[in-house]
Amino acid sequence: MTVTRVYIASPEGANGRNVVAYGMLNALTSKYKTMVFRPAVSNHDEFTPILLAASNAGLGVALSTGLDVHKVREDKNTARGDIVGAFNDAMDVSRADAALIVGTDKSHVNDPTSYEFDANVAADLKAGVFLAVCTINRWPHELDETVKLSIEGMEAAGNKVLGIFVTGCEPRHAFSVKETLAKYGLPVWTLPQVPFTDESTKDLALEAFRKNAPTDEVLAALDVDVTAPITPYAFQFGLLGKAKSNKKTIVLPEGEEDRIIKAADYLLEREIVNLIIVGNKDAILARGKELGLNYLDRARFQAMDDENVLKPMVAKLCELRAKKGMTEEQARKQLTDASYFGTMLVVLGYADGLVSGSVNSTANTVRPALQVIKTKPGQKLVSGAFLMCFKDHVAVFSDCAINLNPDAEQLSEIALQSAETARAFGIDPKVGMLSYSTLGSGKGPDVDMVEEATKLLKEKAPDLPVVGSIQFDAAWSPTVAATKAKGNDVAGHVNVFVFPDLCAGNIGYKAVQRSSGALAIGPVLQGLNKPVNDLSRGALVRDIINTIALTAIEAQ
Repeated sequence: MTVTRVYIASPEGANGRNVVAYGMLNALTSKYKTMVFRPAVSNHDEFTPILLAASNAGLGVALSTGLDVHKVREDKNTARGDIVGAFNDAMDVSRADAALIVGTDKSHVNDPTSYEFDANVAADLKAGVFLAVCTINRWPHELDETVKLSIEGMEAAGNKVLGIFVTGCEPRHAFSVKETLAKYGLPVWTLPQVPFTDESTKDLALEAFRKNAPTDEVLAALDVDVTAPITPYAFQFGLLGKAKSNKKTIVLPEGEEDRIIKAADYLLEREIVNLIIVGNKDAILARGKELGLNYLDRARFQAMDDENVLKPMVAKLCELRAKKGMTEEQARKQLTDASYFGTMLVVLGYADGLVSGSVNSTANTVRPALQVIKTKPGQKLVSGAFLMCFKDHVAVFSDCAINLNPDAEQLSEIALQSAETARAFGIDPKVGMLSYSTLGSGKGPDVDMVEEATKLLKEKAPDLPVVGSIQFDAAWSPTVAATKAKGNDVAGHVNVFVFPDLCAGNIGYKAVQRSSGALAIGPVLQGLNKPVNDLSRGALVRDIINTIALTAIEAQ
């Protein structure tokens, strides 16, 4: 496979980094339509225009830059999400075949985390990395140590380093430098010190690069197998892109909650989904104006006293609940509940899915869905899974929201639903049926139940990779699995973790979320005929955006 997203990273951010970036761009444009992207730059940046003049993708500075570096320093986590969005916007507009991404510049502000930030952004953008490391004022062992630590920093973020440029290297030292760094198994090019501060020296810089790093060698370094990490920010952006590719209509019953309408405004501005907001249109738009929201009028608003909708809704509810003896009067009373009203909009086909729970309990969201949407054919229960976004991959944890003490049959169904959820979001499922025992190391009725559930799951889905019973550490870590579950291909590689009961599941996902910093998206309610998803009452606007997007994807 050929890597076509290239990130130039330097622990110094200067001393030859510009020569490397300019030369690499020249190599890429010889074969690809190549755009330039700068994740974080200062407002005094003079190098980006020089790169853009040599690019063949036709973008200007605005689309080719992410954020001002001062804004990045204020909040690097928020910045990463914005940078991913800006990069993908630039790719969409340019329709480029390749991208040259140039990391942070040298600054008078000493930010110890700037190189780590570059490593994280490279992972977010799924780019292969070339290092530019300066040898000026470094002894050979100091250069070696710098390269070693630079590679480790990139790999810790999940990146693949494709090659090393040693800048400021006198020609007489080139052979010994390459010999010293050969142990890393990477292409190494040495470049002499070349002043490159403005437009007037670009030809000199390019000549030095071409002489010491031939284009065919540089392009050959791109032809490697790279498994790009899936960072939380890349995954979030992927959700939005996938939702936008086949727009669905989602109903939001809690239209008078500020977080809901902020999330709605974000999604409507980017035309990711169609939205029905339940509530008084004038009141919601007025509140949106107070909050500085400009795109809410793109939504459809649905008043709960609109007889044109309410009358058929009452009739349908009476039909669905006929066995419970529901009367028209009872149905009308039931439909004064916004969650119920919103659920019936899905039943009647006005919307493809529903998101609620920012001010209502899980029970208020799930109960109407169970009563009128019901479970999919052949499924007897609804379960709740979380998409857990770790530093470099995404896993599924379930059931963390619904079923208190599932029996073996129910647990096997939860596992099957969770594997389907994984596939829906591009994860190739490997299921671990969790317990305090690994493959018979412990005994007891709880272990017996998990092992029975594992047996039933294998009967229902013989091609699904599954291991059980298994402890979390043996499911998660290849090192632990090599000792506790030797010879088992799934142990140590599990990405769908099925907890034995709600107590373990809820504690487990929250413990991992809070202690590891993983982003938890969900719960995704599994097993329903139509997608209905619950929010935590403490959900942030970003959480709500993600949940609406994943609901739209489920509806696809």
